Amino acid sequence: MHWYEKLNQYFPVEEMKSKEHMETLLKERSEIYHKDEGQHHVLMYAELDQFVFIDYLFVSKASRGQGLGHKLITKLKEKGKPIILEVEPIDYEDSDSEKRLHFYKREGFEHAQSIGYRRRSLATNEINAMEILYWSPSNESEEVIYEGMKQTYELIHTYRDKHFYGASYQPVEEVLTYEKDHDNEDLLGKL
Repeated sequence: MHWYEKLNQYFPVEEMKSKEHMETLLKERSEIYHKDEGQHHVLMYAELDQFVFIDYLFVSKASRGQGLGHKLITKLKEKGKPIILEVEPIDYEDSDSEKRLHFYKREGFEHAQSIGYRRRSLATNEINAMEILYWSPSNESEEVIYEGMKQTYELIHTYRDKHFYGASYQPVEEVLTYEKDHDNEDLLGKL
């Protein structure tokens, strides 16, 4: 099965980039956007000077629980930079959402409680709220993580969006918010 089909079957439509968008990122942004693919996994990520952003991480059901996800995360941690990713809030009707959060908690990720992320999906026209998780080798502040997310949004998520989707995503300041004293519930703390 093609790597894009694996991702497309696993991730919700409102989170998926088009195949053309991702292939263009791999070609035109090859200095920062990467694919690590194997028989049982697909990892799409952006590596910038200050951080790594996990765009998609898929491990096949057949190989879950065998340490493959841990190996992939460890490989990224060895770069010595903060790792940032977006994850949907727990959906109790989707057992994978809670398992995913448990996995990232075991890997030492934290919930960026001061960062809000709400983007209108061009596929469904509905607001898609995501939570930001991060791992940091040197205790970077959530403000640093927020700046990394803004960069990711502008360099990766909205790259040539009008060309690929016929419309543009909202500007970054409408999608991402940072409230230093905001006291959102810790998504990982309640697991």
